[in-house]
Amino acid sequence: MEIILKQDVQNLGFKDDIVSVKPGYGRNFLIPQGFATLATPSAKKVLAENLKQKAHKEAKIVADAQALAESLKALEIKISAKAGGDKLFGSVTNIDIAEALEKAGHSIDRKFITSGTVKRTGKYTATVRLHRSVIVELAYEIVAEQ
Repeated sequence: MEIILKQDVQNLGFKDDIVSVKPGYGRNFLIPQGFATLATPSAKKVLAENLKQKAHKEAKIVADAQALAESLKALEIKISAKAGGDKLFGSVTNIDIAEALEKAGHSIDRKFITSGTVKRTGKYTATVRLHRSVIVELAYEIVAEQ
């Protein structure tokens, strides 16, 4: 079953992508939740026309995302957490990284940050998806609170 995504769906695709899914997944989840529509020939023509009109706007969005990616690469993020030795009391997740970026002046939604759960001090990297074609590796360090 082919569907057109109305918004980004994790592990499936991005907005305005035409993807093939199993009929039950499309009919029982994606379409009723408003995440997708059926990819009929007329819907595909409308989508092609809309994408053609959005092409130059998309170029500006990608350029802005590239500029943000360059500024993120230059950042040095230190997250302080309570620790006993090198083991943390708790963990550091993408929520903590998003808060640290917010303090640094970059507002990035936490669902676009992939870091995993970190339970020790040290240097790590997180993946930040700024756009479907712009993904940046963000280095950060976890230090023990004094």
